[in-house]
Amino acid sequence: MTPTRRFAIALVFTTVLLASTVSAQSFDSRPSPERPRDIVALGRYLVQTTGCNDCHTAGYNAAEGKLAEAQWLTGDRLGWKGPWGTTYATNLRLYFAGMTEERWITHARVMKPRPPMPWFNLRAMSDSDLRAIYRYIKAAGPAGEPAPAYVPPGRTPAGPLVQFP
Repeated sequence: MTPTRRFAIALVFTTVLLASTVSAQSFDSRPSPERPRDIVALGRYLVQTTGCNDCHTAGYNAAEGKLAEAQWLTGDRLGWKGPWGTTYATNLRLYFAGMTEERWITHARVMKPRPPMPWFNLRAMSDSDLRAIYRYIKAAGPAGEPAPAYVPPGRTPAGPLVQFP
């Protein structure tokens, strides 16, 4: 048998073995949710899956995401203290109440709030995803109270906080 023929047989054998191994692996058989087509439903999906509620909804993580949707995005009194001072997750339901959709898109592209807000994730989103988030929040309507104001470094904030090094 020639070296070329041995190589071809080995290549076919390896391909068949690899294909059978991949098809035999057990994958999670639970259906994954599809991205909704309705823009408000898509906004809800994005808010829920991109972590907006993790900070902007008080108690969301402790409740393992099982809070009434009426509570979503109403801010939190938990402070995030670090070298930048102490920040609080904004009540987005009130924040968006006076903002136009175009202003939101523009703002999301340039904003750079203090930590721990992952502003870079907003910049990575498509305009259509940002519009969907905007429309979901606007459809939810204003609710709740404003979050506490920013506390500059060197001042002691009131209430619970997460301390960064």
